[in-house]
Amino acid sequence: MSSFEQRNFRDDAAVGQTETHYIETPEQVELAFSVAGIGSRFVAALLDSLILSAFFFAELMVMVMIGAASSVSPAAGGWAETAGKWFIAFVVFINFAIVWGFFALFEAYWHGQTPGKRAMKIRVIKDSGRQITLFEAMARNLLRVVDYLPSLYLVGVITMLCNKRNQRLGDLAAGTIVVHERLDEPSLLYQTSTTLVAPVGFRAQPLGEETVLPWGQPVRAMFPADAVAKLSAQDLVVIETFFLRMLDLPLQTRASVAYQMVTQMTAKMGVGVPEGNPERALESMAYQMRSGGRRV
Repeated sequence: MSSFEQRNFRDDAAVGQTETHYIETPEQVELAFSVAGIGSRFVAALLDSLILSAFFFAELMVMVMIGAASSVSPAAGGWAETAGKWFIAFVVFINFAIVWGFFALFEAYWHGQTPGKRAMKIRVIKDSGRQITLFEAMARNLLRVVDYLPSLYLVGVITMLCNKRNQRLGDLAAGTIVVHERLDEPSLLYQTSTTLVAPVGFRAQPLGEETVLPWGQPVRAMFPADAVAKLSAQDLVVIETFFLRMLDLPLQTRASVAYQMVTQMTAKMGVGVPEGNPERALESMAYQMRSGGRRV
């Protein structure tokens, strides 16, 4: 039975239980994501709505005070009426930006999480396993108003009940799923939205020298520069892809994959496999390539 057939069999057998979404990475490692259920997503949405409600309540208080002040001075006449229209237009614009932008911006720039999702330890990802972009976050949230109809996300709940990955209309349109996050050991590498990069001013390190990065983590040059030079830009992509996905790997699988990668990379460099945690060796390779001006 192929891995694809095995995944389908497991998915079919898991109907009615906690759903699992399987993804096969370029490193030939199968990742298993626990799909977030309706309950955790509803609580997350409720927490986010409370935050938005606090803002709208403060906005309402400001409008009441402005209305009371304008009613006390009726002599203002036409100026007050014109200013009131501009103020209402401004409020409509701000509300539009808040309603449409709150979820999209948080999910795009906060690793797929809003404050409510972070509290519930769930996040939005692409169905391919990668982090969502701003465009995809905007796409899934443009349909939030439809999912909300007629109230309390009734359309969204019905849609989620009709598919195994609990996707609402916005998820189906953007190709996203909401999963429970893993809380494994974090990497020492500094992660941006797309790549793992050396900090500004990070220079090439002599063999054996240790550099303490601005965020307090040490990285030691473990390989000679001429050996690292034998690695290609594609090797750097493979290493960085591993670190971007490592938190979604079970610890045993993660250690096995890291060791296999170090073995392959060191063979290509013509050096021995260093002792200790293989992830530290991969970090050193990535930083030495980045600090040497290597680009992907």
